[in-house]
Amino acid sequence: MSLSNLRARLLPSTVRAVRVASTQATRAKHTLPDLPYDYGALEPVISGKIMELHHKKHHQTYVNGLNDAEAKYAEALGLGDVAKQVELQALVKFHGGGHLNHTLFWENLAPKSSCGGAPPSGILASQINKTFGTYDAFKKAMNAALMGVQGSGWAWLVKDSETGGVGIVTRPNQDPVVGKLRPLLGIDAWEHAYYLQYENRKAEYFGAIWDVVNWKAAEKRFAA
Repeated sequence: MSLSNLRARLLPSTVRAVRVASTQATRAKHTLPDLPYDYGALEPVISGKIMELHHKKHHQTYVNGLNDAEAKYAEALGLGDVAKQVELQALVKFHGGGHLNHTLFWENLAPKSSCGGAPPSGILASQINKTFGTYDAFKKAMNAALMGVQGSGWAWLVKDSETGGVGIVTRPNQDPVVGKLRPLLGIDAWEHAYYLQYENRKAEYFGAIWDVVNWKAAEKRFAA
């Protein structure tokens, strides 16, 4: 076999190997974000034990799963394995959505001593009143949406980036809010967010959480 023929046979696999190694080397891993408050800071609305388990166990699992799925996806991409890429998209969506949703969720909450529970203000408050009539009417609509989540999922106050208006949407499992809708405020309806404290009384959890909602974070997202 001539040298040129040998190089022709070796080059594709070599290039693929280098491409995979390069992609994996430059891909930054996701990490668990720190909470801006102590685990027990939201009591009695959400217990410190729930917050610790929710953050350190559940959210960490999504971070680990996303890093693993992305590493496998990068390898499949480098190898040109389209079937494997398609197979991995569900894992990227689930764990990536879990990471995104929970990162926003922690920012959605604040102790009462740090504006938690204070109603929205400014332009966002005006949009909520325009759409729902009153803040109390909005909370009632949001809680109804949460109660309507079958199994696991989320309810979100969102901004339509095309119209500037706000609305409520639900998403199953860990599906994130993407596209023209921007997530402003999300409430976790998964059982791990409340069951240890509220058991099967999820309506009680949905009603209580408004006492620790951080509307300042939602207002910043609305203005961005």
